[in-house]
Amino acid sequence: MGHRGCVVWFTGLSGSGKSTVANLVDHLLWQRGAHSFLLDGDNVRHSLTAPPAALAEYGTAFAQRFGLGFSDEDRQENMRRVGAVCELFVQAGLITLVALVSPFRQDRQRIRQRIEALRPGDFFEVWVDAPLEVCEARDPKGFYRRARAGQLPQFTGISSPYEPPLAPELHLDSANHSPDQLAGQVMRLLEARGVFSVPPAARS
Repeated sequence: MGHRGCVVWFTGLSGSGKSTVANLVDHLLWQRGAHSFLLDGDNVRHSLTAPPAALAEYGTAFAQRFGLGFSDEDRQENMRRVGAVCELFVQAGLITLVALVSPFRQDRQRIRQRIEALRPGDFFEVWVDAPLEVCEARDPKGFYRRARAGQLPQFTGISSPYEPPLAPELHLDSANHSPDQLAGQVMRLLEARGVFSVPPAARS
């Protein structure tokens, strides 16, 4: 396929631009003929890490046991499930993009260790950094407004903490750079770290 499997893990506050940048990177990878897959926080919450209400058809006991909310414990399990999928995708040779708030360092570190046990250097932590006031001003889904109104308990950045990476492979300043510029930085990182083994095969 002209590249090795790896994980590019985008972390940051809601509204920081994780999904936007990850989608642009996914398209750039497609343009150069790479095989990639994007796991977005919102999408996995519809299936892989669905909340109890989405599992009601299986019965109340099942839904309560396997459905995930936003407690610290449930966030940890959310990360564990996504990390397990990433491990499978890396073994299949895919460049796996993940866009999750993933607020806790320990959870991100566990996934790094899991991926790098397969091959060191295959986990890239990308901090999509924007100040809280910028994210709150963007608020594309109205989450901050609802959190401020008390309708979303344990919302990261408002009533639940976010632990920024201490040594990410890439620190993106999304308050002062365009999404296209940020996606370009990610692509240059992958190229510099030897993810690609052959020149790009451009697609129109």
